[in-house]
Amino acid sequence: ISVLSAVCDKPGIGIADLAAREGTSAPSISGHVDRLEAAGLLERRREESGDRRRIGLHVTAEGTRVLRDVRSRRTAWLASRLEALPPAERRRVAEAVEALGALVAP
Repeated sequence: ISVLSAVCDKPGIGIADLAAREGTSAPSISGHVDRLEAAGLLERRREESGDRRRIGLHVTAEGTRVLRDVRSRRTAWLASRLEALPPAERRRVAEAVEALGALVAP
């Protein structure tokens, strides 16, 4: 899901850039891409950037649907866990999330 999400965030990304973003090697990420492509979730396309050798990766409609479903399930799972917390603990979680957001904000 991480690879699919990264391609969704940056349509047209190449294998080398995707590998760097995911912190792995190009051959390793290529294997992941091959499997996602075989499953119909990603596709390779020749980019129209002037360099005819450049192949970009794009999420298919099915890949978008899968990502949406996974994200929805994760959100529902987290929401149910947060709802189970006492109000004071939920406030502490909210404060921690706010502090983390400030740390990673550009």
